[in-house]
Amino acid sequence: MTGTYGDPKTRRTGKTEKGKSPRFPYSPVPRLISEQRGFTLLEVLVAVAILGIAITLILQLFSADLRAISVSGNYVEAAAKAEAKMREVLDDDALTERSLSETTNDGYRIDVAVTRALGNKTENLPVTLLDISLTVHWTKGTRERALNLRTMKMVIKQI
Repeated sequence: MTGTYGDPKTRRTGKTEKGKSPRFPYSPVPRLISEQRGFTLLEVLVAVAILGIAITLILQLFSADLRAISVSGNYVEAAAKAEAKMREVLDDDALTERSLSETTNDGYRIDVAVTRALGNKTENLPVTLLDISLTVHWTKGTRERALNLRTMKMVIKQI
């Protein structure tokens, strides 16, 4: 039996006597289908899953950056308000011990406390050292945030 699947000569060479390639006896898929190129459903599903995970991670990074930009914008605005109020307090020539609080139109609350510092060491001097503490409070979402500034100013004692 030449040219049949059971022939040892045909299995070794892969050709029949007529020169044609036979179907492989151990392949459950016909030769025409096994020669086609393409992706299996499993490969496509794995690729889509990997792509979905990558896109999700990238979008989370972008949203985290947007939140950070928003928070930093609030801190910059609070710092500008705090610096302006601190300059106003420092420019006051008649600065004495006191505390004050004010609320701006855009929801920032500014608390200022002026206290005497090192009173026992400056008692015999013609100057007084004042400690100025300024805190800006604001609410972002459900969290209250605050920014503190602190400085000292030397003023001439009032007689």
